[in-house]
Amino acid sequence: MKNFIVVLTALFLLTSFKTDKPAYRLFDGAGKSVKYQKMLKQLAEADVVFFGELHDNPIAHWLQYEVTKDLYEAWDGQIMLGAEMFEADNQLILNEYIEGKISESSFEKEARLWPNYKTDYKPLVQLAKDSMLYFVATNVPRRYASVAYKQGLDTLEYFTAEARGYMAPLPIKYDSTVKCYADMLNNMSGMGHANENLPKSQALKDATMAYQISVNKRDGIQFIHYNGSYHSNNEEGIIWHLNQYKPGLKIATIAVVLQSEVDDLDADNQSLADFIVVVPETMTKTY
Repeated sequence: MKNFIVVLTALFLLTSFKTDKPAYRLFDGAGKSVKYQKMLKQLAEADVVFFGELHDNPIAHWLQYEVTKDLYEAWDGQIMLGAEMFEADNQLILNEYIEGKISESSFEKEARLWPNYKTDYKPLVQLAKDSMLYFVATNVPRRYASVAYKQGLDTLEYFTAEARGYMAPLPIKYDSTVKCYADMLNNMSGMGHANENLPKSQALKDATMAYQISVNKRDGIQFIHYNGSYHSNNEEGIIWHLNQYKPGLKIATIAVVLQSEVDDLDADNQSLADFIVVVPETMTKTY
């Protein structure tokens, strides 16, 4: 009887107190819990990996670094990187820094870096520098995205050939029925200030990132791209355009989401990507 009481008490304590506070949980697109190594094995089989982040989420940035290191090992160093956070007209400066031709202070002063560069993206750039990895500045310069938003995609034709070289080839392919673009416009309509140029400017960014991946991707080298989740969720955005420019690539995707509870994947977050990283919504932010 005494032993029974001891066991019963232990079970009560185990079920009454939650001692585990996971910083994240990992699921596949169907909502099944998966281990990191299983995800890594599948990612290693892809030609292109899209890591869709939440820009201010520390878990996303930590995992980006860890995934990149592990894929570097899986591919024997034969990887290349690219990111939304660097604009195409800064490619020369990024190259010069990674190649050791200019100082860190010059790079950080002259490149148009995001405010959270030092905490969130500098580790990836440093990894590329230390390992001599090619790092592609994939995004369209923001001044051209601003023009597309204010004046429409057609006005891009009036820029010089040099300027157009920092964009995807014109005219930009735009399909208003693609869910991410349709949702963007519908959400704006719901707030009473719809501007049909907003999803078009988004398409300019997506198309340019996709085009930069397509022209820089080399056979036998895996391309890892970092972007906001919205740009690659549901294999839309960048991926929709990439399939126009370079069809047949084997693509793997990651998305990061916030949930109040992390034990299960919410139905709304299923199928966003091949793998979904669920982070508690109480997680601290990097900015």
